[in-house]
Amino acid sequence: MNDSAAPHHRTVYAEDLRIGQTMALGSYTVSEEEILDFATQWDPQWFHTDKDAAESGVVGGLIGSGVHTLAICQKLVVASLYDQWNVIAGKSMRDIRFLRPLRPGDTLTGELTVDNVVLDNRSRGLVTTTAQLVDSHGNRMFEVVTDAYLHCRQTP
Repeated sequence: MNDSAAPHHRTVYAEDLRIGQTMALGSYTVSEEEILDFATQWDPQWFHTDKDAAESGVVGGLIGSGVHTLAICQKLVVASLYDQWNVIAGKSMRDIRFLRPLRPGDTLTGELTVDNVVLDNRSRGLVTTTAQLVDSHGNRMFEVVTDAYLHCRQTP
């Protein structure tokens, strides 16, 4: 059985999270091949798919899609946190900010901060978080605010 099929221990409930709590998300390094493959499939703009044309373009080289950066952030959040959280479903993503272009060889490191937790009378909580990615030089690359419903440990 591969690791992705293994059951996860979902031990974090909405009421366990505290406003202002910050958690590390781990790191991910993106290759040129991955940038080209992702863009070819999902965002085939020339500055994502044509290395030679991108070299002479305004950004001075191949850059990854913003959607790819968002996907990397989601992967880090799930692997680091959501696999332990009792997530019901996502509600929204907003205030997505692409602060620097994603380049081949970039290593992105993430951090997530709990902005708000609102418990309701349906045994769930709406958890608002902000995730941020920085590159290996500490430059802010990406931010996103997410609302997700989590189960509560206690019923009302």
